[in-house]
Amino acid sequence: MHISSQFDSGNIEVVSAQSPDDIRLTIPNDNQSEFAQWFHFRLVGETFVTHTMTIGNLAKSAYPEGWKGYKVLASYDRQTWFRIPSEFDGDNLSFSLTLEQPSVYFAYFIPYSYERHLDLVHDAQMSLLCEHKFLGLTLDGRDMSLLVIGEETPEKKKVWITARQHPGETMAEWCAEGIIYRLLDEQDGLARQLLDNAVFYVVPNMNPDGNARGHLRTNAVGTNLNREWATPSVEKSPEVLYVLNAMSEIGVDMYLDLHGDEALPYNFVAGTEGNPSYTDNIKMLENTFKDALLNATPEFQDEFGYDKDEPGKANLTVASNAVGEKFKCMAYTVEMPFKDNADVPDDIYGWSVQRSRQLGEDLLIGVNAVVKKLKAAKQ
Repeated sequence: MHISSQFDSGNIEVVSAQSPDDIRLTIPNDNQSEFAQWFHFRLVGETFVTHTMTIGNLAKSAYPEGWKGYKVLASYDRQTWFRIPSEFDGDNLSFSLTLEQPSVYFAYFIPYSYERHLDLVHDAQMSLLCEHKFLGLTLDGRDMSLLVIGEETPEKKKVWITARQHPGETMAEWCAEGIIYRLLDEQDGLARQLLDNAVFYVVPNMNPDGNARGHLRTNAVGTNLNREWATPSVEKSPEVLYVLNAMSEIGVDMYLDLHGDEALPYNFVAGTEGNPSYTDNIKMLENTFKDALLNATPEFQDEFGYDKDEPGKANLTVASNAVGEKFKCMAYTVEMPFKDNADVPDDIYGWSVQRSRQLGEDLLIGVNAVVKKLKAAKQ
């Protein structure tokens, strides 16, 4: 029996593994950080033998509420990931699997490797509709990439989408993948209409270092990028600095920041109602986006989500608030579940790659509704 995590986005620590029926594990913290939640490891064992694993010390994890009702993901081929019944007692998460193959992977959510990210960026740039722009290097020396989709002209609206500031929230890049490929589909009527009226600026991976290191929430030096948008720095958060500089150079008319939530089993959005510059017009655009999405898919809802900020009390270090305030635009944080969508549950797969991608495609319906409103307001 062997357990390893020495691969892209791997993260686990073995406490003891003397027998298949009592494997004890813990989750190491992100580097220079107190955040711990993401795990991704490989088990090599004996086929047709039940292996029982317990991940301990989770009362001190980043989001203990995230383990309640959570089911571990497993895969034999790293393509199809299925859920395993799991039990959480307040500190320990226990789960068992009778191996059908000698090697199996487990993860907190379906991984999106840095190598796959590079494939996405370079596949997209092959389209005549897309230009790949290099923004700079991360602290570990990885590329920060921006995809510009559509022909840039002065009259078009500028729609920015960022994903995966928190690297363990891999559903965000799966969602971004759905957005990118729908926009690049020249036979898709919605995409064609959107690109007639808007240009998309997509950063599909805001945190390549955290991605490769197997972090949940931070970059190479333990910085939570989604608290850096007021004063990003070369030393702590060059990723945010590059993107904010590009936004300032190009402009922003609408912004979506894609995330995953550990605890809430729903898809939802968080707006900028706490911003000092929040207006009835921005509220109208937010409602336009939500109404379009509610009509488009049962995967989206607006009943459950985060508490709304009081007027003038927004945290302006957070991306959506900071961008919304700086550019006086509609800016939404889009949240997806690590668990499942309780409104449309799937016991076998839970929230999945396919559903993340499809939500990305559907988000463009909401974007299109907002772009139409913005265009009409200028006429």
